Amino acid sequence: KVPVLILSFFQHALNSGVRRYHVAPVLCQRAKVAMSHFEPNEYINYEKLEKNIDIVRKRLDRPLTLSEKIVYGHLDDPAKQEIERGKTYLRLRPDRVAMQDATAQMAMLQFISSGLPKVAVPSTIHCDHLIEAQSGGEKDLRRAKDINQEVYNFLATAGAKYGVGFWKPGSGIIHQIILENYSYPGVMLIGTDSHTPNGGGLGGICIGVGGADAVDVMAGIPWELKCPKVIGVKLTGKLSGWTSPKDVILKVAGILTVKGGTGAIIEYHGPGVDSISCTGMATICNMGAEIGATTSIFPYNERMRKYLGKTGRADIAALADEFKQHLVPDSGCQYDQVIEINLSELKPHINGPFTPDLAHRVSDIGAVAEKEGWPVDIRVGLIGSCTNSSYEDMGRSAAVAKQALAHGLKCKSKFTITPGSEQIRATIERDGYAKILQEVGGLVLANACGPCIGQWDRKDIKKGEKNTIVTSYNRNFTGRNDANPETHAFVTSPEIVTALSIAGTLKFNPETDYLTGADGKKFKLEAPDADELPKLEFDPGQDTYQYPPKDGSGQHVDVSPTSQRLQLLEPFDKWDGKDLEDMLILIKVKGKCTTDHISAAGPWLKFRGHLDNISNNLLIGAINIENGKANSVRNALTQEFGPVPDTARYYKKMGVKWAVVGDENYGEGSSREHAALEPRHLGGRVIITKSFARIHETNLKKQGLLPLTFADPADYNKIHPVDKLSIVGLKDFAPGKPLKCIIKHPNGSQETIMLNHTFNESQIEWFQAGSALNRMKELQQKSS
Repeated sequence: KVPVLILSFFQHALNSGVRRYHVAPVLCQRAKVAMSHFEPNEYINYEKLEKNIDIVRKRLDRPLTLSEKIVYGHLDDPAKQEIERGKTYLRLRPDRVAMQDATAQMAMLQFISSGLPKVAVPSTIHCDHLIEAQSGGEKDLRRAKDINQEVYNFLATAGAKYGVGFWKPGSGIIHQIILENYSYPGVMLIGTDSHTPNGGGLGGICIGVGGADAVDVMAGIPWELKCPKVIGVKLTGKLSGWTSPKDVILKVAGILTVKGGTGAIIEYHGPGVDSISCTGMATICNMGAEIGATTSIFPYNERMRKYLGKTGRADIAALADEFKQHLVPDSGCQYDQVIEINLSELKPHINGPFTPDLAHRVSDIGAVAEKEGWPVDIRVGLIGSCTNSSYEDMGRSAAVAKQALAHGLKCKSKFTITPGSEQIRATIERDGYAKILQEVGGLVLANACGPCIGQWDRKDIKKGEKNTIVTSYNRNFTGRNDANPETHAFVTSPEIVTALSIAGTLKFNPETDYLTGADGKKFKLEAPDADELPKLEFDPGQDTYQYPPKDGSGQHVDVSPTSQRLQLLEPFDKWDGKDLEDMLILIKVKGKCTTDHISAAGPWLKFRGHLDNISNNLLIGAINIENGKANSVRNALTQEFGPVPDTARYYKKMGVKWAVVGDENYGEGSSREHAALEPRHLGGRVIITKSFARIHETNLKKQGLLPLTFADPADYNKIHPVDKLSIVGLKDFAPGKPLKCIIKHPNGSQETIMLNHTFNESQIEWFQAGSALNRMKELQQKSS
């Protein structure tokens, strides 16, 4: 094993001219290896992982899944921690934190409020969410830097002061940057974005969280997570032809639905795994967020080893080889559920519209669309995003485009390309892929999220116009991409998007159908083939990383009191020790209510650092069951209908507490904690639903709200928007003990129902203190 590490050393030495390669000293068989090129003094600690796994394995006396090894390997107290999948709360010590710019604003504002001088673990900020797609990459980036200068300056200076690395706008999408630089087998990383699980493609446990959770980790406090169940997905056979890694998760989404993975880690295993590239595995893990999974993961294998080597981290691969038994599942381990997929039989899929779990075969979608009345003509095809913007993705798409060009064809639909990172942009430009995609009609956008998160200044349709788009993105909720509720968005692989954009219709099946070339002759597209990694080294492109100084104590972080983009936080009020009586119902939500419905993105992203301003989008996308309309609720004090945020502000002004009643899987989608901060800021106290998405439920708890669920889901029908609600028994609030809710109807009658919760003792202390941040400060004061 020593020669392997020595070889790794010389490989790095030969590549020392490339800016992002770090040469680790080889001193012994188990040399110290840096977690990343950017933090040469922060080392991977597989020895501690191994020690913790051994302690837990002896305690549980059974084989462990890979998920369990990495999660339990990061326990704060492996000897005493109570461990029961799906029930107990684990106290964990993640290795690092990553934040995208839209959520980093609130996370850093909360960290500033904590009063701590520096982050306790390696942390990074990534500028990817605030760049609007409009004219093309360079122009859009320049415009974004100008418009968002105040926010970028805040994040850069806050990063410098508190020891956080800063990736400038244009660097790329957070998840691609993490895969290229920070994820590695066995890491535990938390990120303030729901698609953080992308890092599972490199064998890490990477979990999306809200900003308050990130603050806990950056403050050096053990992070809490309900012990996840583990769903095994056994892959057999081999990917081939038009079938891609994206089709695996599109198929799984169709099986499990948008809430089937809630409270569980999806662990892929079996002989089929080795037919998937490392970046393909990342694609699958990324979109696991759409089934509610805590995260997803693949076992360490040769494909990961190759990717680590090509991204300048052969030293990490060599170290992972030594500890490989801890980076794969134990033989005979037990899963809570097992799904089997034969990759040799899997067909290309396309999911949508309006929900990512509505799965169809590409061969069927044309007929289904005609039957359902969905537009079959495709207005825009969009490839890239954090889910599908790897070198392999771009290569396969270019392989399709090249065939069309050879027959004199270009895209019938508008076509856009979003590189996942500056490294991908520079490399596909060097290797000719970008030129091919542009020649077929594509517009290359900035290395950023863009249309995937609604940052799209779309001009080709009017709002309200019924139309279809196809994307290689991960999410397709109503209005998600362009704020048009009539846009029917479908998600599929980049190569299928490219083929459908050339044909211009959902009725085209590239596996069987023919196109007509410019010469009038019919031809069939061959299944695309492309290298998973470039033959040459990756071109890193422009240097876009800002190192934090060794001592940032003298750095000034400026937040103007008159700013419309940034606002320092004031502590939320503590619980007054009384029951919550006679609360008004702000809205009873009908049907799906994602975080996009609760706190819209798109044009609202500019207010992510200003809580009062962004609260003007509270629940404006949710459908009111009383009238079937969005952003129209009855003011119970005036009996007039008006916007949801205005009504909430009126209640707050009048000193009236209020509640929200929701349906199934409330808060699915993004990790944005603004969907919890806003109701708290505007006077909300309780959110009652049939069920919650994991991240949103935690975010609500962190901000001092009560997320409660109906003990009997049918009780949802007992509550009417004009009722008043009382939550009684809060003085005896305890883990596992349901709370009583009294429903008071306008006619004077009352009903009592029971509400469940998932609070543990420390989370109840958050509620009592007014928020998790308030509780942190209380504990700091006690210890000082």
